[in-house]
Amino acid sequence: MSTLSAIKSSTVLVLGATGKTGRRVTELLGPAARPASRSSATKFDWSLPGTWEPAVAGTTAAYVVPPENPAALADFVPVAVKAGVTRFVLLSMRGAPEDDPFEAAIKNSGAEWTILRPTWFMQNFDEDMFAEPVRHGELAVPAGQGVHPFIDVRDIAEVAVAALTQPGHAGETYDLSGPESLSFAEMLARIVAVTGSPVLYTDVAPDDFAATLRALGYPDEIAELVTMLLVRIRRGAEAHLSDGVQRALGREPRTFADYLGSSSFA
Repeated sequence: MSTLSAIKSSTVLVLGATGKTGRRVTELLGPAARPASRSSATKFDWSLPGTWEPAVAGTTAAYVVPPENPAALADFVPVAVKAGVTRFVLLSMRGAPEDDPFEAAIKNSGAEWTILRPTWFMQNFDEDMFAEPVRHGELAVPAGQGVHPFIDVRDIAEVAVAALTQPGHAGETYDLSGPESLSFAEMLARIVAVTGSPVLYTDVAPDDFAATLRALGYPDEIAELVTMLLVRIRRGAEAHLSDGVQRALGREPRTFADYLGSSSFA
């Protein structure tokens, strides 16, 4: 009997179910998933606590894409535990401090927990922040020639599902990365080789980039965070590889070529 078959009578709450990781976690879990978001059949809104209890009722595990406010997560966790959740898997981020309030809320829940700390997503190039600039032929970010081991979101989802459904992952913090560190110029060149459409990479000043994000409607704190993370790449602080995919799944992570072959660029 497969692990997913064994838990088919249980339900795994998937928060952020319409996002890049949540959507893929939902697909992998199949009928065991209860996808929840503001636009899902199961409504869940971090700003509306009245949606939390109905969404989590009857579940035994939860995949958590955290809100912007750590206080909301701290308030949600005891609601979930009271409803019967005995296992949490949290999507965190590379470089999160050990006293990170989001991670602390999960670790202090009294339930089993697994923390995922991934690098930047490969899918950002065709599904998110970088997609529109790439389609228009120029990506301008303050990363210089710094390199970073972007990860395929499918690997994050597979690690999440393993931690949600299998033994042996409780208490683990998995640092997740792809298998190679590449510069933005190198990644764009590989995209161009697949699509045939030229894309210019432009290195811009951090302050100018943050101002552009604010003009696009990003809140100040998000504009500052994204800019800071890109500057870390610029400074060479994000070049190192991580072994979380290998530890959790017993295989190598997908390459940028693997991502391109499954993306909208193919």
